[in-house]
Amino acid sequence: MTRIAAVRTSFPPNRYPQAELTDMAARMCLPGGADRRLLDRLHRSARVDFRHLALPIEEYAGLDGFGAANEAYIATAVELGAESVSGAIKAAGLEPEDVDLIMFASVTGVAAPSVDARLVERVGLRRDVKRLPVFGLGCVAGAAGIARLHDYLRGWPDHVAVLLSVELCSLTVQRGDASPANLVASALFGDGSAAVVACGAGREAHGPAVVATRGHLYPDSAHVMGWEVRDTGFGVLLDASVPDMVRRYLADDVRDFLAEHGLTAQDMAVWVCHPGGPKVLDAVAEVLDLPAGALELTWRSLAANGNLSSSSVLHVLGDTLDERRPRPGEYGLLLAMGPGFCSELVLLRW
Repeated sequence: MTRIAAVRTSFPPNRYPQAELTDMAARMCLPGGADRRLLDRLHRSARVDFRHLALPIEEYAGLDGFGAANEAYIATAVELGAESVSGAIKAAGLEPEDVDLIMFASVTGVAAPSVDARLVERVGLRRDVKRLPVFGLGCVAGAAGIARLHDYLRGWPDHVAVLLSVELCSLTVQRGDASPANLVASALFGDGSAAVVACGAGREAHGPAVVATRGHLYPDSAHVMGWEVRDTGFGVLLDASVPDMVRRYLADDVRDFLAEHGLTAQDMAVWVCHPGGPKVLDAVAEVLDLPAGALELTWRSLAANGNLSSSSVLHVLGDTLDERRPRPGEYGLLLAMGPGFCSELVLLRW
């Protein structure tokens, strides 16, 4: 089986309490003298205490368009990506030249050459390393990325594969846009990166094994989450029905997936869940009937970092590997949801 050998995360050095970011959002998104009670309420209810920003907070006023924001995205993504990938490879006890595939997932900026290409020489990867940049999966890409690494390593069991996620959500918040979706985004999303090293069955590695994966795209849901590409960059699509989609579909998805392996939700020793936001997490816990504390690491990640889009579930995975000690043979479920609207499930075994 594929084994997750290491996870390493990185943040920009610019970390701010939510109150400062609320004031920043008021300056960026609301017209002068506007009533900010809705903004304040959304920021308080996000259950976020701190977030990291790609740039120092005072530099956002100088970003004069999509081009400037995207230049900042590329520069920061390369820095964070190099730190996360190098750290994960070292933690796995490997060398950069051992890596056979690098997958790069992001939805908050664009780059050609892609960020993974810019990292090859900097990190010391082989020049014949396989590269796969992925755009458009959004929050689900951390889970989907692990699933696709697993698919690859089943065909190449002697190989090593790396998943890198970098999301710089602060660079996408739209100026002068007081829509509820943009205000929610300004309250919830943060910046960070994560890298996962996975090894095929032909290589010796420690860490949980990927047993199976499952993705599910839901009908008539393209409007629920995604981007509206504007002259000013990425305008967020974030419908209030996201928790309802979770309640409608997730329980059946999880039950059917686990049943194929003779398991139930009660057999899961750990839950590695993407921190989509308070209402989403409440819906997940409700429909799966999770015990108290099952999503503790997810709630903690949300409070400390905000929602990091595709990087978030990988941060929770890293915390799980560092702090939880399931017994050999115990199972865990990694799950995330994102644009489509869709879910990705990854069954893990320690």
